[in-house]
Amino acid sequence: MIGPAGAGGKAFVSDAEAVIHPAGLEEAIPNPLKGFRAGADGRHPYGTLAKTYLKWCDLEAAAGDDVDRIRQVCQERWKDAPAHNIKVIPRVFLYWPRGRLKGAYWPTDLPAGDYSSSRFKDRLVRLIHKLGAAWDHDPRVAFVETGLIGFWGEHHRPSPSPEIQKLMGDAHTQAFSHKLLMQRHGWEFLDYRFGIYWDSFAHPDQFRHRRAIEALGDRWKTAPIGGETAFDWGRTLGADPTDAMVNHLDELTDAVRDLHANHCGWIAAYDRSNPAAAANAGLLQKAFGYRFVLEEVRYSRQVGPGGSLQIALAVRNTGSGPLYYNWPLEAALLEADTRRVAWRGRFEQADLRTWIGGDWWDHRAGCYRKPAPPHRLQQAFALPADLPAGRYVLALAILDPAGDVPSVRFATSQYFAGGRHPIGWVGVGREADQPDLPASMFDNPLDDHSLHYVP
Repeated sequence: MIGPAGAGGKAFVSDAEAVIHPAGLEEAIPNPLKGFRAGADGRHPYGTLAKTYLKWCDLEAAAGDDVDRIRQVCQERWKDAPAHNIKVIPRVFLYWPRGRLKGAYWPTDLPAGDYSSSRFKDRLVRLIHKLGAAWDHDPRVAFVETGLIGFWGEHHRPSPSPEIQKLMGDAHTQAFSHKLLMQRHGWEFLDYRFGIYWDSFAHPDQFRHRRAIEALGDRWKTAPIGGETAFDWGRTLGADPTDAMVNHLDELTDAVRDLHANHCGWIAAYDRSNPAAAANAGLLQKAFGYRFVLEEVRYSRQVGPGGSLQIALAVRNTGSGPLYYNWPLEAALLEADTRRVAWRGRFEQADLRTWIGGDWWDHRAGCYRKPAPPHRLQQAFALPADLPAGRYVLALAILDPAGDVPSVRFATSQYFAGGRHPIGWVGVGREADQPDLPASMFDNPLDDHSLHYVP
């Protein structure tokens, strides 16, 4: 049914079928599970991810504490995240070497500094399983950083020994079957397909770290690559986040594109009132993670009640990585005047994790040598026989499974507040109108702060 994807303009090709090339969107947009890792207050224009550091002793003061203590601590920290459409990346740590949090945070019944005794190893495995029980099905959790060992939970001073790597790798794999995991160094945990948190992201002299991530090959297709920039040690990428954003955008973009980076923190603290920093941040946001361009939609212009609505799509991911969880893709018919949902159905064969973008970044040309392919999808939907006759707006939405509410925005200006994307008119039990929707119907996706999920 679907032919080559086009660009720009709209048309219908027959009395039976409409072909829509949705209007594009040049601006960057906030989308879940990707982009700038900012605070949990929802104030950053692109921030849908927040890092949360958790002391082991707060989650488990002694061996007898159960998983409910972890849930209680996290509920207090994360209770407002769903309303802001923010998901968290937790990391548990034992030791903080300096600053306000300087100190050791072992549980009271383990000696501080013990990373190697059999008692510690047993408790390490037990805690990881408790974390899995608390977080693996928590919709507020995006990804989990394995943490725990070394300064800041960054796997150095000390580094995890081969024995500890196996203990932690096996325990995390057993405890987490839904949430994706990230570890600190690309040369450790090599028997596990974890993602990476590089906490000196794009440092000019961090060659070993960058090469180690590159050596993981296609790991980025199934596990997130992220971390944070750093401005307090070594050869930094600028004096501070604003300087980095204004004067080092090319280096940042090359690192994001080359490593297929999904998110990054600290750099999110750029001065948003600085016009150059704000403009460049939009460019970097478009490079992080996924960016789904809806290139073409073909559908039945007219359907009888109880009939079959045929829909076919062509989508291109112009970002650097995938959407890491298989969230549902929905088609809906909206009432023309109220925008209320009259009918909705899911694309049963859609797996959005497979909507991969380009590969082999060419920093000189500023593009991937292997361009992003179009991803095509087609389905026939049976409409209910009691659907009232009338004129409806066909709309598409990617849903957060936590509440089955619209969440991911396509990169198109054809948008309704609340997260659905209007495509064109459909006639049900009546003669079809011209499919084109007037631009005056659309809302600005950048002005919509209503998206949320239900924990």
